[in-house]
Amino acid sequence: MSKRDYYEVLGVSRSASQDEIKKAYRKLARQYHPDVNKDDPSAPEKFAEIAEAYDVLSDGQKRSRYDQFGHQDPTQGGFGGGQGAGFGDFDFGGFGDIFDMFFGGNGARSRGPQRGQDLEYELEVDFEDAAFGVEEEIQIPRTETCSTCGGNGAKPGTQPKTCTVCNGTGEQQTVQSTPFGRMVNRRVCSNCHGRGVVIEQPCPDCRGQGRKRVRRTVQIKVPAGVDTGTRLRVAGAGEASPNGGQPGDLHIVIRVRPHEIFEREGTNVYVDMPITFVQAALGDEIEVPTLDGEVKLRIPEGTQSGTMFRLRGKGIPRLGSSNSRGDQHVRVQLMTPTNLTDRQKELFRDLGKELGVQTHEQARSFMERMKDAFLGNA
Repeated sequence: MSKRDYYEVLGVSRSASQDEIKKAYRKLARQYHPDVNKDDPSAPEKFAEIAEAYDVLSDGQKRSRYDQFGHQDPTQGGFGGGQGAGFGDFDFGGFGDIFDMFFGGNGARSRGPQRGQDLEYELEVDFEDAAFGVEEEIQIPRTETCSTCGGNGAKPGTQPKTCTVCNGTGEQQTVQSTPFGRMVNRRVCSNCHGRGVVIEQPCPDCRGQGRKRVRRTVQIKVPAGVDTGTRLRVAGAGEASPNGGQPGDLHIVIRVRPHEIFEREGTNVYVDMPITFVQAALGDEIEVPTLDGEVKLRIPEGTQSGTMFRLRGKGIPRLGSSNSRGDQHVRVQLMTPTNLTDRQKELFRDLGKELGVQTHEQARSFMERMKDAFLGNA
């Protein structure tokens, strides 16, 4: 049976770049690898064809000869036609990445130290502490390397032994001869579960796991200027590695408690201040609360309700800056007096007359005169 064109096998054009060829190969390898596509009886044949095409087209010299002579290269006796050609005889180039992807990094190719998992903790802080920074002490549950056995899982005084099934590789492999060459199947060792060692006398503290669950106190330094949603990282405070690698990190997510009087928008602070009619009309100097304590604010005469005043540099420090802060905005709200005495009401009526402001009684009298005039004319 004649062989298909290698470019057709990979589904690329004859002018395809090496990157395009590699991407096409990786895509097809995922699809037709026999350990992944177990339901397709033709998968081994297709995979061998794909591997053969990639072996030739990924090599500059082989590709050049193939473009010139096709499958019958007179200098090599033909491409892919040698006895015993197959998986074991091809230079798969990036096949190691495909293998790791199929087997989840559990084989001997990825038995190096693995980084521990990261942890996340939500820390709630007061408004002022978020503004100026604070140190907090928290307790987190995490997995740490067992101090009794040093992480090897064996009882003190003993050592783990090399697995006799996989000879310490952490994987078992079988070689099967097919019409297309040798097919090598690899899987995680069933005896040591990929660790490469067997623990005959487990550590009594961690029960042979090499790690154990503890509650650990961690000091957290919250910098000035954080806000709800700010994330802080504590390097190395996460989960321990399962096999001697670096521990993961601890990620702190900040949540700021609402304040009774202050509102925050970025680095700016807002506060509502009530003032009286007299203060608004005549002007006054009032005391305003800020994050630094009370300060004096001059209210000019004739101030209207809702007027906003700015106190420069009295807001939230900018995160990461030691000398830059936002502003505080003071919004004045006019307070209407209640429970007036008769004398006070009379004074307000007199003031209204002086200002030409019509009172309720005056408006009612005017409407009654208008009604009388209308009815009289009718």
